[in-house]
Amino acid sequence: MELLAPAGNAEKLKYAYLYGADAAYIGIKNFSLRRKADNFNEDEYKIIREIKKDKKLYCALNIYFHNGDLSLLEENLDYIANYPFDAFIVSDLGVVDLLAKRFPDAELHLSTQANCINKYSARKYQEMGFKRVILGRETSLDDIKAIKDYNPGLEIETFVHGAMCIAYSGRCFLSKYMINRSANEGFCAHTCRWKYKIHDQLYLEEEMRPGEYYPIFEGDGFTEIMSSKDLCLIDHIKELKDAGIDSLKIEGRMKSIYYTSVITRAYRKAIDQVNGIEVKDFDQYREDLFNVSHREFTTGFFFDDQDVQIPTTIEYSRKYTFIGIVGEKVAENRYELELKNTLHTDQEIEFVGPDILFHKDTNYKIFDKNNVACTKGDHSKYYTIEASCPIKPGYIIRRKVD
Repeated sequence: MELLAPAGNAEKLKYAYLYGADAAYIGIKNFSLRRKADNFNEDEYKIIREIKKDKKLYCALNIYFHNGDLSLLEENLDYIANYPFDAFIVSDLGVVDLLAKRFPDAELHLSTQANCINKYSARKYQEMGFKRVILGRETSLDDIKAIKDYNPGLEIETFVHGAMCIAYSGRCFLSKYMINRSANEGFCAHTCRWKYKIHDQLYLEEEMRPGEYYPIFEGDGFTEIMSSKDLCLIDHIKELKDAGIDSLKIEGRMKSIYYTSVITRAYRKAIDQVNGIEVKDFDQYREDLFNVSHREFTTGFFFDDQDVQIPTTIEYSRKYTFIGIVGEKVAENRYELELKNTLHTDQEIEFVGPDILFHKDTNYKIFDKNNVACTKGDHSKYYTIEASCPIKPGYIIRRKVD
C-alpha cells in the first residue's frame, strides 16, 4: 500500500518524504480546498523538482469551479506544467477534459469531495478515465472491499488519519453563511469547531464573536455538537490492506512539519510491519502518534457509525511543543538550527528522526550568527546547535509541554 502524506509548502513536502511517505499531495494557489495552506506558486516548482526525486507527487485541484475559475485554470495550465505531477486530484468533472488534453501522461484521481461511496459510481468514474477513486469518508470497510472486488483494476484511496468534517465529505455551507468563506471554494473557517451559546432560546452566539447572533430554537449553554472527532486507523492497517485499499492518506496540509513528520513516520512503521518488515520499538512509534496535537480519536465509518456520530467535547490534546529543525552540518558536531519556537538552554529537548524514536538532550549548546553561545534562541533568527547526542540534518526538535 502507498502511504500518502500532506504537504502545505515545500518544507513540509521535504519532511513528508524524509519521514516515510511514498507520495505526497500539494495544492496550487486558487485551486485547492486548503487555500489557507501556503500552497505553491511562482517558481517554487524548481524546489519541488529537487525534493521529489523518485517519489510520487499529486496536485489537488479539488475546488468546485465557477466559470471564472475555469478561465483562470486555462490561463495557468502552462504554469502548472512546470511541476512534476504524477496525478491530479479533482472533484469537478468540468476540468477533466482540460487536464486530460494538457497532461496526457498524468493520472486522474477522484477527490473525496465527489462523494463516491458505491461500486457503480466507482465503475462509472473509471470509465471516464479516472485511475483512482478517493472514497468518501462515509464508506465502511465492507463497502470498500465490495467496491474493490467489483472494480479490481481501479485504485482505491482512503483517509486514515486526521480531521473529519461534520458535513458530507465537506459539502457544508456553515462557514459561508456565518462569515462568507465558502468551504467548497477552499476557504473553510472550521465554524463547526467553534463553541456556541444560546440566548433566550432564540439566538446562537459564538464564543469569540460576542454580539453576533444567529437564529436557533431550543437548548442552552455552549455546545460543540458540530465538532467531529479526528480519524485514526493506526491499529487497523491489516484490515485496510485485506480490503484491497491501494493508498492510505493522511489529512493535514495546514498542520505543522512536526505533525507531518511524526504521523507519517508512525504509519510508515505500521505499514512496514504489516508487510513483514521487522520494526524495532514499533509500539513506541505508534504511541508517539498520540503525543501529537489531536482531538479525540475515532475509527470513523470504517467499522460502524455509532462512535463517529457523537461529537467531541474534548479540545486538542498536546504533549509536546515543536521547537525547530536540525539543518545542514556546518562543522564537526555543529548544525544549523531553524527555530519555530523560543528555546531556553535550560530546557530538556528531544531530537526526533525518521528511524530513531527520539534522543533526549540537556547538555546541548546554541550559538548566534556571531558564534557566541546563547542561553535563549528566538524564532526567525540564525543559530547553530551542538548536541551531546548523535543528530542529523532533518531531525525534529521538541520539548514536553510544561
